[in-house]
Amino acid sequence: MLNKIKPNETYNANDRMPEIPHVRIADAEFPAPFKSGLEYATPARGTWNIVHTGMLIPEAHEIFVCASCCLRGVVLTAAEMGAQDRFSTVAVREHNLLDGDMEELVIEGVSDIINKLPKRPPAVLVYTSCVHHFTGVDLDMIYAELRARFPDIDFTDCYMNPIMRKSGLTPDQLMRSRLYMLLHPRELNPKAVAIIGNDLPTDKDSDLVHLLERAEVKIHEITSCKTYEEYQEMAESSVYVSYYPDAAPGGDMLAERLGGRHYALKFSYEYSEIDETFAGLAKEIGIPARKGEELKDLHKFCENELQKTRELIGDTPIAIDYTYSPRPLGLAKLLLRHDFNVQKVYLDAIAAGDKDAFEYLKKKHPDLILQPTVHAGMRFAQTANIESGKSQDTNNSKCKVLAIGQKAAYFENTNYFVNVVEGGGMIGYEAIYKTARLMREAYENEKDMKELVGVKGLGCEEGCCGV
Repeated sequence: MLNKIKPNETYNANDRMPEIPHVRIADAEFPAPFKSGLEYATPARGTWNIVHTGMLIPEAHEIFVCASCCLRGVVLTAAEMGAQDRFSTVAVREHNLLDGDMEELVIEGVSDIINKLPKRPPAVLVYTSCVHHFTGVDLDMIYAELRARFPDIDFTDCYMNPIMRKSGLTPDQLMRSRLYMLLHPRELNPKAVAIIGNDLPTDKDSDLVHLLERAEVKIHEITSCKTYEEYQEMAESSVYVSYYPDAAPGGDMLAERLGGRHYALKFSYEYSEIDETFAGLAKEIGIPARKGEELKDLHKFCENELQKTRELIGDTPIAIDYTYSPRPLGLAKLLLRHDFNVQKVYLDAIAAGDKDAFEYLKKKHPDLILQPTVHAGMRFAQTANIESGKSQDTNNSKCKVLAIGQKAAYFENTNYFVNVVEGGGMIGYEAIYKTARLMREAYENEKDMKELVGVKGLGCEEGCCGV
């Protein structure tokens, strides 16, 4: 059922079983290999949404203002993560649009909720929706009035607005930036650094943490904050480090507002790029960079881990998806250069940081298959794989497909997969050698794919949401 389509071609809606959208990377266009249109959402729910991310601000209360039908998903998210006490809603009804009282609805609705809470929150995140933009609601006036009524509470604007997805900053980029809009200016500490924009904590074994701790630099990260006061201490940081691409706009906003410096650490699977970006960070902070034999040892260690993994899994087909890493094509390039049998990469767009890897793969591995995840035709992809004989044989100790990422696991219908989202807090050389280790673990240990990928906001249950 996997039939080739031309770049940006759509399936025939009159067909009983549409073609599964895909394209050879040699024929793909940068940055959009597939046409945008009606979208499909897989049951793979491990990536975080705006409810999860907002909960990272300790003691803050979220208030969503939108139509009842839109509230259903975010209400369920709050319930699933056990955060009902930090979550409220204001429903927009048809008469609010007709009567023209949208500003009053937000102000009075938010005020009523705050006054009825058993404990006054130090911060409130108000999420408005697309209906407020369609009707030209005066959001500036709303927040000015709320701040006047509740001077003891910090308010910030958040958005649940699907119309923002295709232009300007995306909702995800905006949400990551809003995590730091409540920080109050304070004296900067030249020996303090804030790692910003991540849903998941930076791994303690990562190159970034090792570099900062070795230089006795104080590390702030929202994922480790337990109280609102501890969160406010992040404002002392003189440098803000982002490494997840969608966090970069928030770093620029923070630097402009608080006066520190933002350094966008490049996420990469290339040794030379890792060395260069970490050397730049060390210079920015004013600490010693890694050099010489240390870098050679790290190169060798990564190579040994990749070799161990290649010897174990052999020519097992591999599928990668973008939910595992912000640079899925960079990861595919790394693995293909080490003779792994990477056959597919699931992505909907090609990020700017992956352009070099895209061009390399077009020339060196032209038959690598790209498949979307949200294209409407993908609702048949798992069924097509099952019918073509790719259903997982649990009696066979060898996995037919090793997936790196939840969506790849779902579409390939495999129980052998790396269950990590959004980079998993890995950065630098660790992202290489730990990926190799995770691949070995996934190959040797079967998981319950259908059970695991349905867990919304992977990692939230571990307590990093402050709940």
